[in-house]
Amino acid sequence: MTTSTVHESGRKLRGVNLGGWLVLEKWITPSLFTGLEAIDETSYCVELGCAEATRRLHRHWNTFITRKDFAWLKRAGITAVRLPFGHWLFGKGYPYHRSYQEVRYPYVAGGLKIVDKVFKWAHEFGLGVVLDLHAAPGCQNGFDNGGICGVCEWHTSEEYIQYSLDVLERLAERYAAHPALYGIQAVNEPSWDIPTDLLKRYTEGAYERIRRHCPPEQVTVVFHDGFRHWREYAGFLQEPEFRNVAIDIHRYGCFLKDDIDRDIFGHIKKSAVDWRLEADEIINESGYQVYCGEWSLGLARKMVSLWEKEPRNYEPEEMDEFQVAAAYRGYAAAQLLSFEKYAGWFFWTYRTETRPEWCYRDCVDQGFIPDLGRPEQLALTRFVLDWARNQAA
Repeated sequence: MTTSTVHESGRKLRGVNLGGWLVLEKWITPSLFTGLEAIDETSYCVELGCAEATRRLHRHWNTFITRKDFAWLKRAGITAVRLPFGHWLFGKGYPYHRSYQEVRYPYVAGGLKIVDKVFKWAHEFGLGVVLDLHAAPGCQNGFDNGGICGVCEWHTSEEYIQYSLDVLERLAERYAAHPALYGIQAVNEPSWDIPTDLLKRYTEGAYERIRRHCPPEQVTVVFHDGFRHWREYAGFLQEPEFRNVAIDIHRYGCFLKDDIDRDIFGHIKKSAVDWRLEADEIINESGYQVYCGEWSLGLARKMVSLWEKEPRNYEPEEMDEFQVAAAYRGYAAAQLLSFEKYAGWFFWTYRTETRPEWCYRDCVDQGFIPDLGRPEQLALTRFVLDWARNQAA
């Protein structure tokens, strides 16, 4: 079985996530959490109260990413953005969770206006938008990016599941006719211990709700693999009954013990060889378009002391600046060459306050990732991308 490596429109997605904007993550914007005990968006809003949380988040929403950033993304060669949002996007009416304490509706309203701006700016600069339900009611993964850190109860309540579907349909209806809408993702990173059958049932429901308003010729329905092998979805949502479906995989090199203990050469080999072979397998056998919806240059801090294991005649305690730059450029190139095989990829994330290896703009500014807006990089970049396209063909 084979499938196209690009969207039905023939367009390759080279994108960034707009993380830490409409769903808070403390490590992305630590300044917002200064002086607070809060660790996620829920506890942030509960601790501050509605008035103060509204004041702070509206300022954050209006300054963290602006039209100028979309102009920069266009110049840098980005073709799409993945926009994480929370289930509270449409305001009051979402199910209650005990983490809200005495506050029935703790989340700040008004985020929908930001989504409208994203579509306006994306259309202006010719970018596609993938809407991503990143934080579902009750939290689908127990991570801070799911809205409630340490809680994973989304799958335990039919009310939570149905509300998630309602939000997806409302978004599909609202933006169906917008030329910038590229795809809608059913839910981000559902936990590995949620039953696959439940995820399939939910994703089928999401497909049906989205397709009420968005035809397959125009909009991709995306689902995450749920941290399990793609073969668990064999035969699921396949043509001819289902069209323009993409599976979303996330690939990081800094969380598992084997990766933490891996030196930079091992990381580059894994990215360029293992992930390339994985890409070939998924593309040729799954029947889906495939997005690598999240990746980064994040490496465990231990990497700096593991960069060379072979004997040598000097013993530096860690990599110097030149070696670090070479390592990150090699790591970025290895990942990009593998991920270019897919229908699209999205770096996590566009902007951070303190973690440059997770910040696309910093990575481009430092030369780790090619900048298509800089003429001196175009020749090499075109050669690399042409090579990648030939490999993907």
